[in-house]
Order: sequence, then C-alpha cells, then structure tokens
Amino acid sequence: MRSFAASILVRTARRGVHNAPTPNITALGCGNLCSQAGLRLYVLHASADRDLDKAFASLVEQRIRGLVIGPDSFLQSRTEQIVALATEHAIPTVTPYREFAATGGLASYGGDLAESWRQAGIYTGRVLKGERPADLPVQQVKKFEMVINMKTARAFGLTIPPDVLAIADEVIE
Repeated sequence: MRSFAASILVRTARRGVHNAPTPNITALGCGNLCSQAGLRLYVLHASADRDLDKAFASLVEQRIRGLVIGPDSFLQSRTEQIVALATEHAIPTVTPYREFAATGGLASYGGDLAESWRQAGIYTGRVLKGERPADLPVQQVKKFEMVINMKTARAFGLTIPPDVLAIADEVIE
C-alpha cells in the first residue's frame, strides 16, 4: 500500500484521510507516509450523509488534492455518493473497496472481500461442527487486490506510473 499510495497520491502537497468517527490504521499509516515525504495530513470524519458533503467542502477549502478513505461500513455503503463528490471536486480518491473503482472512483487497494467472506464461512462451519471459537487461530486477509480506473485517472489529468499499472489486479479502461 505504501508504494501504491506514494505513486498515486503523494505527488500532491496536501492530502486527506477520510475516516469514520474512530481513528484507524489507515490514518496512522498515511500519517507515517506523509511525514516521511514531508507532507501534511488532514484527517476528516464522517458518520452521516451530511458529514460527507461537509468533508468534501472542507477538502476543497483546504486545497487538499488527494484522499485516502479507510475501511468503514458507513463509507463503503456511500460509494456512489463519494464517487460523485470526488468527481465533482476533482479530488483523486483511493478506498479499500473494489466497488469504488468499478463505480468510477480512481482506485482501490484492499483485502479481497469475497475471500474474507469465504473464510468467515469456513470458520462458521468449523464452529457448527463443534470446534471452540477460542481454539481457532486468528486469520488475516491474505489476498489483496488493486484496481485502477484509468478513465478516472485521465479525467483528473493523472499519469499512473507503469510499475503501478503492472502490479494492479485490474485496470479499468
């Protein structure tokens, strides 16, 4: 994620992270990346529809030129609204959800949700067969996927480096 974010968004002087009400690893990771690159990070919060409009207005006011959205069910459920706002305000945006890039957002990089649900099903089956949940090992996402929407990149006037395109799981033309 570091080289991906750096390749796409760190070229800007200011960048924002859109978070749910509680801080998460995305804000911490982006904060580290920005400080290493000498950039300033702004963290925004949204937990209601009206917060999204205010957050994007704040991004424009602060002249934020890139946005990373962390994993959050509220924000994921507002994919179309976020794509529309990002497009309207010309703010390149990356989320962890593939649907974002498929809907017209710039890019996504995150765990394969289908694989995560499959693993949850396997665990459920093991518990239903009598295994104790406390005895099961903790699982982490093993497969990550990167999707880049080149139509959106072109609309924003962005050039995605060839090395980033080469490692993308899907490039939407």
